[in-house]
Amino acid sequence: MSDAFPPPPPLVPMTRIACEVASVISLGALPIGERRYVPLRGGRVSGPELNGEIAEGGVDWQILRSDGVIEIAAHYVIRTDDGALIEVRSEGLRHGSPEVLAQLARGEPVERDAMYFRTVVRFGTSAPAWQHLNKVLALACGAREAHLVRLDLYRIT
Repeated sequence: MSDAFPPPPPLVPMTRIACEVASVISLGALPIGERRYVPLRGGRVSGPELNGEIAEGGVDWQILRSDGVIEIAAHYVIRTDDGALIEVRSEGLRHGSPEVLAQLARGEPVERDAMYFRTVVRFGTSAPAWQHLNKVLALACGAREAHLVRLDLYRIT
């Protein structure tokens, strides 16, 4: 048995999401950190494997930890161009240098590679044409603007 790791599974470009977001709403300090949420207002999904719109009404629940890391748990729905509804659950982490976080606080856009913004994405749907998504995990790499989140999703093979 070799101690070498096998090559990682390939990542296949799946879709890009541009999601409009409302302002952060804080519930205050809890023992685990500041609990907050961000209402998702809608947006566009476009790419080689998935196209549609973000349905209004999703929420990004967050915990701002004492070390400056934001734990993300977003839950929303994509309405595909053919009318199917796909549930999306996206959990991960976002953090950056003090300078980058200050840019965000001022409402300035921050490039994708300027901070760590990664989530693991799962899908759920009853639509026959989209059943394959029930068996897929995706990796999202994100960028944040004042009122917009941009995510590039890659299907993990």
